[in-house]
Amino acid sequence: MPQPALLAHDLVRNLGGRRVLDGISLTASPGHRIGLIGENGVGKSTLLRVLAGVDEPDAGSVTRPADLGFLHQEMPYDADSAIADVLDEALREAREDLAELDRLGEELARVPERDPGHQELLDTYGRRLEQAQDRESWDADRRAALVLDGLGLGAFGHDRTLGSLSGGQRGRLALAALLVRRPSALVLDEPTNHLDDEAAAFMEEQLRGLPGTVIVASHDRAFLDAVCTDLIDLDPAVDGAVRYGGNYSTYLTEKHAERERWEHRYAEEQEELEELRESAGVTAHRVAPDRGRTDNEKMGYGHRAGRVQSQIARRVRNATRRLEELERTQVAEPPRPLRFAAGDLASRAEEDPQPLVSLRDVRVPGRLALDGLEVSATDRLLITGSNGAGKSTLLSVLTGRLPADGEVHRRHGLTVGLLTQDTAFDRPDRTVRDTYELALGMERAEKVPLGSLGLMHEADLGKPVAQLSVGQRRRLALALLVARPPQLLLLDEPTNHLSPRLCDELETALGPGPGAIVVASHDRWLRRRWQGRELRLEPGRGRTEEVSYDLGHAATRENRLER
Repeated sequence: MPQPALLAHDLVRNLGGRRVLDGISLTASPGHRIGLIGENGVGKSTLLRVLAGVDEPDAGSVTRPADLGFLHQEMPYDADSAIADVLDEALREAREDLAELDRLGEELARVPERDPGHQELLDTYGRRLEQAQDRESWDADRRAALVLDGLGLGAFGHDRTLGSLSGGQRGRLALAALLVRRPSALVLDEPTNHLDDEAAAFMEEQLRGLPGTVIVASHDRAFLDAVCTDLIDLDPAVDGAVRYGGNYSTYLTEKHAERERWEHRYAEEQEELEELRESAGVTAHRVAPDRGRTDNEKMGYGHRAGRVQSQIARRVRNATRRLEELERTQVAEPPRPLRFAAGDLASRAEEDPQPLVSLRDVRVPGRLALDGLEVSATDRLLITGSNGAGKSTLLSVLTGRLPADGEVHRRHGLTVGLLTQDTAFDRPDRTVRDTYELALGMERAEKVPLGSLGLMHEADLGKPVAQLSVGQRRRLALALLVARPPQLLLLDEPTNHLSPRLCDELETALGPGPGAIVVASHDRWLRRRWQGRELRLEPGRGRTEEVSYDLGHAATRENRLER
């Protein structure tokens, strides 16, 4: 039985007086895995909710498979429900398939082939059989165990209540339920949140194996590269939202070329408009009735005057007509994209061979155990590890905000800046501009204008901080750090809540330069391209890797720090 497509036509959605979706259309055929990307606030989650039927569009229509699955932010179960309840619901359709096939098989056995109803029964059985095959219904129970194990939930008892699970564990359980169901269409919002490397790789394999449609909004560039057959960029473009065939790597190449074409077309049209305005103005002056004859026109003026005036008038009409047409149809100016342009993220410390920070035998009970670490004045250090390994804890120890057992030495007068995962401001009622100026002081804010950093749109500077999205608040916090760069900059999951393009630009800025930068991240795309040291944290031990790159191939030298 052919898998149904997911279709949307001219979707419009207004929220809070703002048009979030404006005429979006898409066709998602079976076998296509479509990624939605763009800045925070362009409507990715809104589009997913409309496609899934959770929200109704103000205009337009959606045709969706009846069994569509949507990854909700919150599971539709109360805290007293057990994991078994979630699995029973996920397996319900597969069990119904098998029960109905048994019933139809028994009925077929009772109805003779010559009976008029036999063929109809046979057709019904065939359709149900195809549906069961698409869902792999016979393998559903084994698949449920496999999926739970692959997403790190295999050791949990099925009688465990949802209230006893963390938010991340509930999110993984919701994702597991959808993968067990294998619906005809899956709509997913940031599915790699709360997944470690192994769980993310497992989910990617599962999604690639689905016969139906997948539509997903994600900031995870490694996920988009591994899974997607198409990408839809919702950021402003000359012809609206653009669909690109291929994965994230292909998108980067196509997007760069498309932007160049748009800018080139705009520049050409503006040049032509300027020439037409000048041409129309000059030639109009030449045919003005009160214009006197110049000396070089007096010879033969009477014989040629009519013919010359007629030619000039025709050129005026042509130029004016073309000018009016081009002014009506000219391509819009490419909007200035957010381009992270902070320059140096950290400032140079005074010449001193001693490290900025030195740790030895550091312990934070239940959170961190590290035998040793030194951060030099120009270090680029990446801290990785599973959830709970102590990445954020180590950053807090480096800042001096979190006391730790063991030896912690910091250079005298060291300036440290920390971008935390949870960004909060003391006065969310203040505007973005006021928050920036008050935090830095007017002199520094004028020297490094917020708009020059490429992290906030001009239209957002007058908004209260409370009205900003999570990603916008993080960008504001990052702007405050880099506007007055510290000698040691610490970034905790800096690519969370940033668009893929801003992540790319931030990573470029993390390259060689003055000062020391320490980044804690689970971002697989960032980690694959990191060109500095790496410290891998695991409960009970740490491991550092010196990484060097030659023609794109990484060679590593490990220095293990065992407890």
